[in-house]
Amino acid sequence: MADNFRVIFVGLAEGADSQAVTNALTEKLKTSPEKVAAFFNGKPLFAPSNKEKALKQAKLLSTLGIKSKLQQTAPTQATSQKAHDSQRDQRLFDALDYITSSLIRLEEKLEDIEQRLPEVELSLPDENDEPWQDDDLMLDEPLSTTPKKRSNLVLYSLISTAVILLIVLAVYLLFPNLFSF
Repeated sequence: MADNFRVIFVGLAEGADSQAVTNALTEKLKTSPEKVAAFFNGKPLFAPSNKEKALKQAKLLSTLGIKSKLQQTAPTQATSQKAHDSQRDQRLFDALDYITSSLIRLEEKLEDIEQRLPEVELSLPDENDEPWQDDDLMLDEPLSTTPKKRSNLVLYSLISTAVILLIVLAVYLLFPNLFSF
């Protein structure tokens, strides 16, 4: 990681007129006199840059009669990495929250459907109440069989799919380099 430097104002060269220096710097950099005045008061004029570019900026200022020095800036990569990690963690928590709430809604809908299902089965007209026209259609075996006990296969498959998706999401967010294409 390359270090970044900032050019800081130290003072004017001997015999340099501050108004003339301000005008010359304003024309040379095509900037406003307010920015130049702020530079003279300690505000940075240039963005942090590598050492070579900062030295060129200091040399330009010295040709105009301005004394300056280079100041090393704090590395910003660590802070930007922390900010990136916190954003990633926030996105992860938001995704997990969304998945959890979706699972809860699915479970509530399945319970509602299970509760309404016996009512729907009872309200259906019984086909066995119709009168038979011929006795020839009667079989020796009884036509009505006991209904099979319903399994919760749909519920279990939805929950297992959601859990698998949750695991894949967690692995993707924890190890993003693993899935680089």
